[in-house]
Amino acid sequence: VQLVESGGAMVRPGGSLRLSCVASGFPFTTYAMSWVRQTPGKEPEWVSTIGSHATNTHYADSVKGRFTISRDNTKNTLSLQMDSLISDDTALYYCVRHIEGGAWVFDYWGQGTQVTVLS
Repeated sequence: VQLVESGGAMVRPGGSLRLSCVASGFPFTTYAMSWVRQTPGKEPEWVSTIGSHATNTHYADSVKGRFTISRDNTKNTLSLQMDSLISDDTALYYCVRHIEGGAWVFDYWGQGTQVTVLS
């Protein structure tokens, strides 16, 4: 299993970024996927989840209305469109795979992509 994130960058408050995660080594359409973020010294924070066929999406209150999760099962790609970025969004963002069946347990993580919102 491989999850490779990209798209992180430095951006000014109010700006936008689009993160991508390319998955390989497993049947992508079988698994729910999430984005999780972490800042140094803090516990990981769940950001958003999308069901295996994109029929269900969920967002943390802190990003609701600003972030949009999506997936392209033909390209084994997970995305996170982030708009109206604020300094609290600064973090290392991970693409994570749920265990089979969609339970709220993650079994594989990517290496992360850094998002920095300049203050």
